[in-house]
Amino acid sequence: MPSEKDGVMIILSSPSGAGKTTLVKKLSERDNFEISISHTTRQPRPNESQNEDYFFVDELEFKRLIKNEEFLEYAKVFNNFYGTTRTPVIDKLNKRKNVLFDIDWQGADQIKNKKLDYKLITFFILPPSKEVLFERLSKRHANDKFIAEERMNQFERDVLHWINYDYVVINNDLNECYLKIINLIDAVITNGSKDYDPNYIRSHVEKLTS
Repeated sequence: MPSEKDGVMIILSSPSGAGKTTLVKKLSERDNFEISISHTTRQPRPNESQNEDYFFVDELEFKRLIKNEEFLEYAKVFNNFYGTTRTPVIDKLNKRKNVLFDIDWQGADQIKNKKLDYKLITFFILPPSKEVLFERLSKRHANDKFIAEERMNQFERDVLHWINYDYVVINNDLNECYLKIINLIDAVITNGSKDYDPNYIRSHVEKLTS
C-alpha cells in the first residue's frame, strides 16, 4: 500500500524539440531520481542505446504488451508507438525513488486518469519562440527538412494541452529551466512556497499561438 514515504511521479511533456528529454536526463543525475524507460517501436537514433534510452521493440511485441495490459500508459506518436510498463514504475516508487517520465500529453492524461496513490507532479515544457523551436528541429533533422516542418505543424496542436499540466516552464536556457523545475518539485514535496506566475505563462502561450 503506497504511503507518504514512497517516491513521487514526475512527468515532463512538451512539443517535439522543446527539450524535455534533455531535461529528464539532467534531472536523473540527482540522488533518488530515476527515469522510467519507455518501450517504443521507432528506430533508434544514432546516440541512443537499447535498454538505456528506450526498450526498442517491434509492433508485434508492443501489441502483445497492450493485450496483456502491461502498460501504465501508451500512445501512438508520429506513426510510432510509445509506452510505459507498470511494474518497473511501481517497484521504483515503492523503493522511495522519484520516477521521471518523458512522455507526451496522451500518456500524461492516461497516468492522471489512473489515479494511482502516489504523488504526481506534471510539467509542460515550452520553447521561448516558434523560431527557436524550428531552429532546434532543423538541426535535429538536418537531413530531412520535411520532418522539421511536420513537427512544427504538430506543435500548433500539442501546445494547446499546456492547460492540463500543473506547471509550465519555458526552456529559454537549459540550466535555468532545470533549476526552475527542481525548485518547483522541492516546493511541492515540502509544501513550500512556489516561484510561479501563471499569468506570465498564459501570456507566453498566447504569443506562441498567435
